[in-house]
Amino acid sequence: MLQKFRILALLEGISFLIILFITMPLKYLFENPMPNKIIGMVHGVLFLGYVVFAIFLKTELKWSNKQTAIILLCSIIPFGTFWADKKYLKN
Repeated sequence: MLQKFRILALLEGISFLIILFITMPLKYLFENPMPNKIIGMVHGVLFLGYVVFAIFLKTELKWSNKQTAIILLCSIIPFGTFWADKKYLKN
């Protein structure tokens, strides 16, 4: 289960960075909002999956409230999911 969550965290982090560094400049600098809409939808689904999966793993892996909060917080910080993977998710 943890391995699947790590893959989801990686995909969520990548989608966040694509939005931040590629599709947002396309939207605001080049007035092309379509890539942002598409990647934004994908990122939204990945983000929701990340949150639900993290809450599920909290009970499965008996994470503390603090550890769970940090892992959830990492999903809204650029590069956060990569740090969470290295710090908390790797065995």
